[in-house]
Amino acid sequence: MRTDSIKKYLIPNIPYLFILWACLKIGTAYRLAAGTDFAHKLIGLGQTIGPAFADFVPGVHFFDWLIGIVGAAAFRLLIYVKSKNAKKFRRDEEYGSARWGTEKDIKPFTDPKFENNIILTGTEFLTTNTRPAVPANARNLNCCVVGSSGSGKTRFWLTPQLLQAHSSYVVVDPNR
Repeated sequence: MRTDSIKKYLIPNIPYLFILWACLKIGTAYRLAAGTDFAHKLIGLGQTIGPAFADFVPGVHFFDWLIGIVGAAAFRLLIYVKSKNAKKFRRDEEYGSARWGTEKDIKPFTDPKFENNIILTGTEFLTTNTRPAVPANARNLNCCVVGSSGSGKTRFWLTPQLLQAHSSYVVVDPNR
């Protein structure tokens, strides 16, 4: 169990060792550049970057390590901030993908007693209780049924609701 925990934190952070190494080398090149102020050292950086990266082993100078650690930490912070601000994307899922609801999804909105539910489909119901135990599960009970003529709005939706006689209804049906 402990090795899984170590792998969980160690493996994702391995790329930052390469960032640390590259920043160490940039720190070495900056330190070796000719000049005394920042502008002159920045100009001289172009001539010392090649020799700094020529040797694979990082130096032991404190300034090099400071630049390396600060650079790797800044890069890690940048990645962290970017990953936290990714609001519209879901991991391993296409953007805009949806799924069909299941019985588990509608369960909080139904009443265990069948007579206290509005029938939505053959398997889905909505409680008529306007104050459920969990206030977040409260829903508006107004229904607007729209469909072409002959599609069964009255027969398959309205009639079962009226036969339950659990609520008061206002029915507007211009054909009747």
